[in-house]
Amino acid sequence: MSRVYSLELAGRTLSVEIGKVAEQANGAALVRYGDTVVLSTATASEKPREGIDFFPLSVDYEERLYSVGKIPGGFIKREGKPTENAVLTSRVIDRPIRPLFPKDYRNDCAVVNTVLSVDQDCQPELVAMIGSSIALSISDIPFQGPTSSLMLGYVDGEIVINPTAEQREKTRMSLTVASTSEKVVMIEAGADEIPEETMVQAIFKAHEENQKIVEWINGIVEKEGKEKHGYEESVVPSEVYEAVVNFIGDERMEAAVFTDVKQVRQQRISEITEELTAKFEEENEDWVSHIGEAVYKYQKQTVRKMILRDHKRPDGRALDEIRKLSSEVDILPNTHGSALFSSGQTQVLTITTLGPLGEVQMLDGLDELETSKRYIHHYNFPSYSVGETRPSRGPGRREIGHGALAEKALLPVIPSEEDFPYAIRLVSEVLSSNGSTSQGSICASTLSLMASGVPIKAPVAGISVGLVTGETDDDYVMLTDIQGLEDFFGDMDFKVAGTHKGITAIQMDIKIHGLTNEIIEKAIYQTRRARLFILDEVMLKAIDEPRTELSKMAPKILQTKIDPEKISEVIGPRGKTINKIIDETGVKIDIEDDGRIFICGVESEATNKALKIIESIAKDIEVGAIYTGKVARITKFGAFVEIAPGKDGLVHISKLAHERVGKVEDVVSIGDEILVKVTEIDNQGRINLSRKDALPKE
Repeated sequence: MSRVYSLELAGRTLSVEIGKVAEQANGAALVRYGDTVVLSTATASEKPREGIDFFPLSVDYEERLYSVGKIPGGFIKREGKPTENAVLTSRVIDRPIRPLFPKDYRNDCAVVNTVLSVDQDCQPELVAMIGSSIALSISDIPFQGPTSSLMLGYVDGEIVINPTAEQREKTRMSLTVASTSEKVVMIEAGADEIPEETMVQAIFKAHEENQKIVEWINGIVEKEGKEKHGYEESVVPSEVYEAVVNFIGDERMEAAVFTDVKQVRQQRISEITEELTAKFEEENEDWVSHIGEAVYKYQKQTVRKMILRDHKRPDGRALDEIRKLSSEVDILPNTHGSALFSSGQTQVLTITTLGPLGEVQMLDGLDELETSKRYIHHYNFPSYSVGETRPSRGPGRREIGHGALAEKALLPVIPSEEDFPYAIRLVSEVLSSNGSTSQGSICASTLSLMASGVPIKAPVAGISVGLVTGETDDDYVMLTDIQGLEDFFGDMDFKVAGTHKGITAIQMDIKIHGLTNEIIEKAIYQTRRARLFILDEVMLKAIDEPRTELSKMAPKILQTKIDPEKISEVIGPRGKTINKIIDETGVKIDIEDDGRIFICGVESEATNKALKIIESIAKDIEVGAIYTGKVARITKFGAFVEIAPGKDGLVHISKLAHERVGKVEDVVSIGDEILVKVTEIDNQGRINLSRKDALPKE
């Protein structure tokens, strides 16, 4: 017998049914919000995976097109690899729950969310986040939740919880916040230059509402929750750790990690590890397998102590000091735009490519509001950027996530299609990585766009703030512009991007059980100070505004608008007319249903010619007007002259010249361009022309 639990949330009913489906999973919840239905399941292996030093958690968000009444495209007619939205949603579900498992839990754990039905007013991504928390919380898996999640918008100056489809079209902010009963555990946001104080207010409001949902879930757990199973702990034996600490000593470990050069630190740690291995192989061979984890633990403890107690960072910077920065544009000669941004050992090259609107990315997903994407940002993280050797296998979830974050950060400043009728693709190549590559890609992308001549509304910069915490909520240190080591051993990576005016994107990852409101507010304002410094002192000194002209390598796009009823004339029967224009000029032509036409070509002369031809087709032929036409066909009684593509008129032999003409070929030949005047359009649409009336009188 299934059980149903309900809650009113933002004017709609949120309910979960337990015990009806998927009962062989460790935990399963059939969650409904409005008419959106998601099945969330959680399973875990009985035994830990051997030989690993991490928690093997996998989170999947499976979009089923039947949920919106669609049949997948292509020959196979079934869903293929996850869409970008599915990957990003999986990451958003993963980030708040991962810190809430025991740090030494090594059992394989899988959380799967299957979207069964979609109500456009109730986003399935939110339902999956809540469903994942419920499935884990009622299961026997040692999850230390529950969590709750909310989505917020900013519509007409008001903060809106779980906005409807109509509100999402108008919102200036898309904010997702996940919380436990006490603290915020995840923040993800895209915003249209929202002021810091408004963002802080929205986050706090979401956290307050989340606590009510957590209380509701706890009530479900009391009735449905299974006893949490035990697990094999994976810890370094205390005697091994003590031996490692005594052998290395605090002074040598501090000297090993105290450098801003990643390779030097790695070499020092490698030397220490080799010495320990030789010692333990001789004295106690059973301890050798624990050396790597023990050294890592001691390294982490040393770095955290140096930062928290001594306010001493591994590279010697002050807590709020930014690494050495540099920026440069026009790195690559034959691209439409390029820029290189460096922050310490982190180095990102971003390339801009412009194309016609026919090259926008079409999306086949569940959200009716997102059917295409005109601005695309891709992020590549090759193994050489961290000094490793592994083959390229395409972008993983991290690469897709970082690209989406940079895309979200810059989207609010991208000019409208009307002002700039181009498809825009940015590719950020990480050349060297030592932390904050996603924020480096935001800075490099801004510079690349300005260098290419894209008239962005304002420059955007990104920066991250880290955190090291002690035993209490009041015992913490915040670090501006964290490098790789501070990210690995720290508790937070709080990324914020924005303009001088306000925030455009946030992504917060943590490894602890949540952040207090005080830390969140401090982090947001600390990133603002750093962001303004990067903009004013580094980026805008490389290029202070978008160039007024596009790169000579970029295509030139002209646009015009015609009567939609004339579109068929421009296209012609079986595309004959438009294909002829394309063949003659070498341009690309995109036509919208509302009559907008975009002409794309490298040469201005070719695009102008195509524009002139199209406008001549769309323009009604007027009696009395004079046109330049081309002789298309000759008969005994006259010449047929094309005055616009697909529009021919007859010049009778008597109208060819002022004097008497005995033979048409005596005056014109096929292919000649001549001036003609429209003398009549009969009731059948036939056009009569006169060359004589277009010539000056003798």
